[in-house]
Amino acid sequence: MHTQRHIPTRPSQKGFTLIEVMIVVAIVGILSSIAYPSYTEYVRKGHRASAKAALLQAAQWMERAATATGAYPATTSFPDNLKTVEGDRYTVSINTANDRSSYTLTATPKGAQSGDKCGNFTLTNTGAKDVSVSGKKAECWGQ
Repeated sequence: MHTQRHIPTRPSQKGFTLIEVMIVVAIVGILSSIAYPSYTEYVRKGHRASAKAALLQAAQWMERAATATGAYPATTSFPDNLKTVEGDRYTVSINTANDRSSYTLTATPKGAQSGDKCGNFTLTNTGAKDVSVSGKKAECWGQ
């Protein structure tokens, strides 16, 4: 008679090894370190667009008021609803000349937008656009 020897089989592996998990964590970390700065810049760019739109809206209000009264409104007459920007990352302020013949609107970053590469946006009654960071006017205003 011939007897068969039973050879024990190794159980099949289930799950991941520590090395495999560490490799996945490293890859996710590298991808995150590349993607997160791009994402935050994309968000900042969107808030910059909101600030520019708010400045243009405020300028239109100033021009309508000047057409109705013959002079730009005083700084104190600037409405509160035009001082806030969607997303609450900028504040809009106005500086009207004493003779009410000119004005300068400024959008100042605040909160998470502070330290933005464009700094403050400005718009004057002549339509002149600028930023507080030297050499960034064309890039930031999209000209």
